[in-house]
This record gives sequence, C-alpha cells and structure tokens, in this order.
Amino acid sequence: MDGVFVTGTGTEVGKTVVAAAIAHTVASEGRRVGVFKPAVTGLGEEGEPDQALLRRAAGSRQGDDEIAPYRYGPPMSPHLAAARAGEEIEAARLLSTARAAAATADFLVCEGVGGLLVPLSTDYLVRDLAVDLALPLVVAAPPGLGTINHTLLTIEAARAAGLEVAAVVLTPWPDEAGPIEESNRQTIATRGETEVETLPWLDLNRPQSWPALEPPARRRG
Repeated sequence: MDGVFVTGTGTEVGKTVVAAAIAHTVASEGRRVGVFKPAVTGLGEEGEPDQALLRRAAGSRQGDDEIAPYRYGPPMSPHLAAARAGEEIEAARLLSTARAAAATADFLVCEGVGGLLVPLSTDYLVRDLAVDLALPLVVAAPPGLGTINHTLLTIEAARAAGLEVAAVVLTPWPDEAGPIEESNRQTIATRGETEVETLPWLDLNRPQSWPALEPPARRRG
C-alpha cells in the first residue's frame, strides 16, 4: 500500500495534527485518501475526536468504525482502556480495517497511539502494527527542550524493528524559532540521519490555511 504511518515521541505531541496535515495535502492534489487509527481513547474530553479530524482533513466518507475500530472514553493506554471495557484489541481486526481503508484509496495515512512502544494489547505494540503494515514512518515531536532524547530513542526503537524512518516533524514550530529549537532540529537531523520538517500551529477549523506537508517517502521517490 502507498502511505505513511505517523507515530510520536509520546502522547500529546502533535501526531493527529501531522497526520491530518499530510492527509489534507494529498487530498488537495486530487488523490483519494484513506485514514486509519487503531484506537482512540479520551473520547470524553473536550474537542473534536481524532477520527473526525482525520476524516475531515482527508475529505473521506469513512465511518468511525472504518477509521478507528476501537474507541474508548477514558484517556489511557489503549490496552488498559480495552481491558476496562471487557475486551481486547485484536491485531487481525486492526490489519483488516487498515487494509480495507487502503483498498478504496490512493494513499493511506495511519496514525498510531501514543508512542511506538505503547501496547495495543498484552502482546501487540504500536510498533508491531507499524511493522505489519510496512509503511514508512513519520515521527511527530515537539520542538523544545527534551525532544532530542525522546526523538532519537523513537528513531532507534523504530530501526531496531526494521522500520524505515522517513522523516521527523517538529510541531508546533514557533514563528520565531530560538537557538534551542534550531539546535534541536539540526541535532536530530544529524544524529538521527533523517529528514526533519517543521509544522507551525494550525487552526484546525480552517484546513484551507494549512501549509502543505508532503509525504516524505513520496518526495524521495
């Protein structure tokens, strides 16, 4: 399948924003975009659910179950949220849902949950899903202090499993980046041996104002 898998250095680091920006960029070029996220938690929190933002950004007509087959109210790790709901997240269902989304699209944007080593079930990590889907990885990370360690650890964990790290996206990138942000960008690019992009704060209600974020794998190809 043609697409990308967006992961992050942790939770609340901009994964959904990066995934939405990529989906919107590809869709704006006239291509059909499918979106997929294995699980969504924190549905009781204020704001638009992740699956709804991804669908809107891609211009997709997928239903909630076709985007995120597992959805839970409590903001917690998906394996724990599933256990508290009396069920277990099944790898086979995740893969079939992702492949069904890809089958009716030209490009698939997958977004992980938390970081790469977050368990989806007791014996299946987000990283395992990324490996099974065999898509190039885009890592979302914050631009500020502490991001070098978190980002390089994520890159190392990805490559240890044989995943291709296509790019890192630092977000939200400030209008006037300081020496810390600029140094972080250069250090991650050099030490991580990968492309590093930046994405500013986005007004999620105005997709037409978003800057283009081209899928790195396609740019290289």
